[in-house]
Amino acid sequence: MDPESTTNGTAVTDFILLGLVETQRLRPVVFVVFLLAYLVTVGGNLSILAAILVEPKLHTPMYFFLGNLSMLDVGCITVTVPSMLARLLSHKRTVPYGACLTQLFFFHQLAGVDCFLLTAMAYDRFLAICQPLTYSTQMSQTVQRILVAVSWALAFTNALTHTVAISTLNFCGPNVINHFYCDLPQLFQLSCSSTQLNELLLFGLGILMAGTPVILIVTSYIHVGAAVLRIRSSEGRKKAFSTCGSHLTVVGIFYGTGVFSYMRLGSVEASDKDKGIGILNTVISPMLNPLIYSLRNPDVQGALWQLPQLKSILAKTIGVFGGSNSDGPSDGEGY
Repeated sequence: MDPESTTNGTAVTDFILLGLVETQRLRPVVFVVFLLAYLVTVGGNLSILAAILVEPKLHTPMYFFLGNLSMLDVGCITVTVPSMLARLLSHKRTVPYGACLTQLFFFHQLAGVDCFLLTAMAYDRFLAICQPLTYSTQMSQTVQRILVAVSWALAFTNALTHTVAISTLNFCGPNVINHFYCDLPQLFQLSCSSTQLNELLLFGLGILMAGTPVILIVTSYIHVGAAVLRIRSSEGRKKAFSTCGSHLTVVGIFYGTGVFSYMRLGSVEASDKDKGIGILNTVISPMLNPLIYSLRNPDVQGALWQLPQLKSILAKTIGVFGGSNSDGPSDGEGY
């Protein structure tokens, strides 16, 4: 036990993360499954991002936000899964106290940006469908960047507040977390001091970080739905709904898993169920987002088919800078 940490009121210097399985022979299976899930998620989201960069038709506000969402999904799964895979390989389940709080901070930072970014995407659809004549001015590049910057600032404030608040709690033991990453509900269970203020803080900030965006998203789509129903052309209605369907699906998955993650604070019996919800929230949701947007969107599909051409363009560029002969410029696709 570290004397210095004891004087600060915290006897625990590290936590033990039990992970997803405790059976030794199942660990290689879990490692392979989650490694594949990680690679698919990172590859899928980076492909969406590359498609948006390559295809000029996708240089619109909606896809600007989608590109940011793809980067957030890569960040979210990177905060939790690689460290879990490293523990499976090393058979070492201990996590230093500081590393646990660091993981908690970045997880809430990225998840918080996700909340506001999904709200910005709903606002974008509202302007595009309900106020098309003023859309280009109300959703200018400056407005887009401000919305993203404000999302990051609010999420940073929320994540920092929770991290500082939990650092004031005393952890005297036990130090075993029945999960595969550090999060607030599991740490509340281990604290030997009162967590009432922390839980009130989580509830209050949760209303601001999740409740307010949900209200804004629902309000936006009520107006969008009413506007779409006024479109006389069935083809026009179908196109309008298709641009909103993917976003609504992602919103449902994100908020659905997020709400269940924090509904049962202090419930030790729910730990195994919380692992499943954690997998949905940190692995399945980021992995599904590229599939949802690409499968439902012909523009994204077309851009994804052009990605091999991007590779060819990059090869030619490298050839030019390397001094070799090039076949000439590309045929104008991409930028």
